[in-house]
Amino acid sequence: MQLSGRTALVTGASSGIGRATAIALARRGVTVWATGRDEQALAEVTARTGGSWLAADLGVAGEAERVARWAGAVDLLVNNAGIGWAGDFATMDPARAEELFRVNLLVPIRLVELLLPEMLERGVGHVVNVASIAGHVGVRHEAVYSATKAGLIAFSESLRYELEGSGVAVSVVSPGAVRTAFFEREGRAYARSVPRLIGPEKVAEAIVGAVERDLPEVFVPRWMGFPARLRGALPGLYRRLAGRFG
Repeated sequence: MQLSGRTALVTGASSGIGRATAIALARRGVTVWATGRDEQALAEVTARTGGSWLAADLGVAGEAERVARWAGAVDLLVNNAGIGWAGDFATMDPARAEELFRVNLLVPIRLVELLLPEMLERGVGHVVNVASIAGHVGVRHEAVYSATKAGLIAFSESLRYELEGSGVAVSVVSPGAVRTAFFEREGRAYARSVPRLIGPEKVAEAIVGAVERDLPEVFVPRWMGFPARLRGALPGLYRRLAGRFG
């Protein structure tokens, strides 16, 4: 897709990857509809990007529908909003688990459901679902989060096959550890030396590249694709390494 002159809805745009993506798209001539929970941050983003913003908590019933009505017909949907939780699964509040599934998986699916028909009618569109390396390999102490991202990856792959030849493309972008407030919000600080934290701008550029080049799957950084491939090809070896090195 040539981005100049297009319209895009970006969720989770008040900070981190969503904010960086809104800015990167605007630089390429895209009109950005930005949504997130922080009104002040959204106002600051749109002051830089133009377009418009709407404060919405996608974890609340009916908010996805409100966002879709507000955005209207768009050429690009970037499903970026997401939440995390870290800890022993046995101690996890069931309500929190349900919230993760709702925000990370059910809401992206619902937004695609709401916005896809217009894309198909016009014969042009692109959906980018922001997943995580955790969805490919599973991560200790992030069982439910990993499950939600695995579901998003499978949904993206299946939908891409279904839409082949329609003019609407689907990409899934899977970052590693990103330098955002994500880890603090999920209840822990990031303390690992590998993989290193990357800036949200790098993920934003990967999202833009996935749209411009119609890429089905992108890992950020690119070497993150190796553990995912190793997990698929040699699961026994991968589990031994993961058990030893975490």
